[in-house]
Amino acid sequence: MSQPPGPAHESPYPGSPYPGAATPPPEYPVASAPPPRYPGGPAPQYPGTGTPAGHPPQYPGAPGPGGPGSHYPGAAAGSPAPPQYPGAGAGSPAPQYPGSPAAQYPGGSYPGAPGPGGPGPQYPGAAAGSPAPPQYPGSPGAGSPAHHPGTPGADPRFAGAQPQAQPFVPRQAVAPDDLDYRHEGSRVHLASHQRGADATAVGQLATQIPGALVSLAVVSALALGIFGTVVGWLVVVAWVASGALVFHRPTELRFARHVLKLRTPLAEERARLEPIWREVTARAGIEANTYELMVENSDDLNAVAVAGHVVGVTTYSLNRIPSSNLAAVLAHELGHHTGGHAWAGLLGYWYSLPGRLAWAFTRGMARIALAVAGVFSAAATGLLILFMGMFVVAGFLVAWYITIPLVVAPYLLAWAGRLGELRADQQSAALGFAPEMAEVLHHFQAEEDAAKAAAVSQGKKLHEPSGLARLLSTHPDNHTRLRALEPYLQLPR
Repeated sequence: MSQPPGPAHESPYPGSPYPGAATPPPEYPVASAPPPRYPGGPAPQYPGTGTPAGHPPQYPGAPGPGGPGSHYPGAAAGSPAPPQYPGAGAGSPAPQYPGSPAAQYPGGSYPGAPGPGGPGPQYPGAAAGSPAPPQYPGSPGAGSPAHHPGTPGADPRFAGAQPQAQPFVPRQAVAPDDLDYRHEGSRVHLASHQRGADATAVGQLATQIPGALVSLAVVSALALGIFGTVVGWLVVVAWVASGALVFHRPTELRFARHVLKLRTPLAEERARLEPIWREVTARAGIEANTYELMVENSDDLNAVAVAGHVVGVTTYSLNRIPSSNLAAVLAHELGHHTGGHAWAGLLGYWYSLPGRLAWAFTRGMARIALAVAGVFSAAATGLLILFMGMFVVAGFLVAWYITIPLVVAPYLLAWAGRLGELRADQQSAALGFAPEMAEVLHHFQAEEDAAKAAAVSQGKKLHEPSGLARLLSTHPDNHTRLRALEPYLQLPR
């Protein structure tokens, strides 16, 4: 999850898995397509994810869906219960679909159908024994004819008429709302500080200082060389002051819409998302309106904390996982905000951007120079490589206090990102969502294992990340995160 994507009460699933338990975790419904990887991470990785709770700042996240459907609360192990449709009474049979056994109708069926005890009505031109027309959400159950306008059998005026088959319009399943809204309608104590900066955020900012100094030198050189002394210094001051836009809500929203492709929630999405968010913020003592909720169209289980005021969640997370698990993911993202990870990461990225662009330009020019030298002779290429090597060595000797931190900075930033994910998980657990956060992490791990098994079955070679690549990962692996949650999952003896 991005900066998710982690914060709970007792799990709604029978036999809910905790680390070390024998039973496997509940799995969410399979999404239509595997989700994308989170930027900069292995799996989350906005709670930290796979993602990769996850993210500018890294966000928690995880690999895409791929496991079997989830078990509904109260269902027997291994057999998911069918969803109830709007208007259907408790215990009413599931609607019949074309191709399923026909429903029995009292007194035989519609005119032209076989007598009592026989199959349901025949469609126009259908062979004897074909299945009955499907029942629709909101229609009466088996044992009475459907009362739709124009349906034969619902009105004696239609006696002798052939039944008309109605098209079945599938309805998207909505995940169960199993969250304990313990603060609903009650007065909530608000924390004195709505956001802050923990040691992880301060470390991120400190690690970005060498890059920011290089960026300042690049901006100053370009501005003074192009615009002159007076206007050039005004440009430099404007660039330094531009970091304040990280906390400017309209600018944040534009960044979220145009760069991260987030959007404003639809009415039905807001109706599901806001009550869960209000419960999460109430437990943390945070004013819910401090942050802006947004949605990303994605089949990935993920969420994201952006800059100073934005929390984004994917459509998969919004519609396909239980409310308690969604609350855990949102609590993880809230932990990134209250700990200052989101704004510190984006601020450091912004101030180091000119230096990154200058370094990318320098590398590009070096490649071009080597390609041109290679056209003439190998000796010219060797001399050019020698010259560039001497230049790099001179940089380390003369300005070691800048060059060495620049080389080490990516590894320190990745370490700070992993620490931030663990802190956000602990924030989610402290708000009472430890079991639900563990379920999300088990889901991420199950997806990783399924992806590896699929690759092996297709004869593909697995490429495990090297030790150096793992050091550059901005999210810890799922097992590390689960071990960090264990103190919050201890059951009373």
